[in-house]
Amino acid sequence: MNYWLVKQEPTAYAWEEFRRDGMTAWTGVRNFQARNYLRAMGLGDRVLYYHSVTGKCVVGIAEVARVAYPDATASEGDWSCVDLKPYEALDRHVSLEEVKAEPALAEIGLLKQSRLSVMPLTKAAFEKILRMSKS
Repeated sequence: MNYWLVKQEPTAYAWEEFRRDGMTAWTGVRNFQARNYLRAMGLGDRVLYYHSVTGKCVVGIAEVARVAYPDATASEGDWSCVDLKPYEALDRHVSLEEVKAEPALAEIGLLKQSRLSVMPLTKAAFEKILRMSKS
């Protein structure tokens, strides 16, 4: 299993809406590196769901329900999407400030490549954020 983080503005598609929907195609990614990460996702991989711009916090865990396939929202180019389904809400949201303050997370993409919307996480980083959500 691999671990990931996806970012979404809550005004565009909040965690609560995602949970109500029960599944979504993660479309609209138009960055080559992020697209390649989508293509690397495997069935059942765990994905942290991060509210960007407003809130700036990790709010839940999703699961890859369908591996990469062509993104139907792309009018041109070679773009991909995956299907994600909600797995579990976090007990407590983990803010960007908390992530920044944690030395064990200093090298994660959320801090190093802050504009990237899809990024890998190590198992250790994923588990650390989960532990932070329980404290």
